[in-house]
Amino acid sequence: MSRIVLASSSPRRRRILEQMGLEFNVQAPDIDETPQRHERPEALVRRLAATKALVVGQGHPDALVVGADTVVALGRVIMGKPHDADHARAMLQMLSGTRHEIYTGVSVWSGLKERGYVIVSVAHVTFRPLSTLEIDAYVETGEPLDKAGAYAIQGGAGRWVESYEGDLETVIGLPRDVVQRLIDRVDGV
Repeated sequence: MSRIVLASSSPRRRRILEQMGLEFNVQAPDIDETPQRHERPEALVRRLAATKALVVGQGHPDALVVGADTVVALGRVIMGKPHDADHARAMLQMLSGTRHEIYTGVSVWSGLKERGYVIVSVAHVTFRPLSTLEIDAYVETGEPLDKAGAYAIQGGAGRWVESYEGDLETVIGLPRDVVQRLIDRVDGV
């Protein structure tokens, strides 16, 4: 198998690749993650995952580069990472008592083979209604500030989940079955 580079600084994504038994290096890309006008969540994570892999891949032409991006969406409203604590509170208030979608785009790029693929995985999470005190206490932990939708299902916000549908790792930010399928597809051909 080719050398692997993870185009992300996310400790959650790093942990998932480690659990897969993969050896890899990490290089976070520096890209603009702003949604384009009228861009839908699926298109946004597809574009950002591919862009991250391509940007990092320029410096690692002999590696398989794994890029990923996750957003939370409530209807047509796309929620990336909050800008600050007040923005996190606003996001969590919007998600309170709702069923919302989580989109994770995963890409694998090989510069050597000049080939790459992207798959978008979707999951649904339902939150129970949240009180202002619960939201404030959670935001004060700092956990929501670097998470899409301002929450981590595997962290403190997990207690708010009434149900979820789909792959839990999609919600966390990197579904290992998708990563493995893409690596096999790019590296095996």
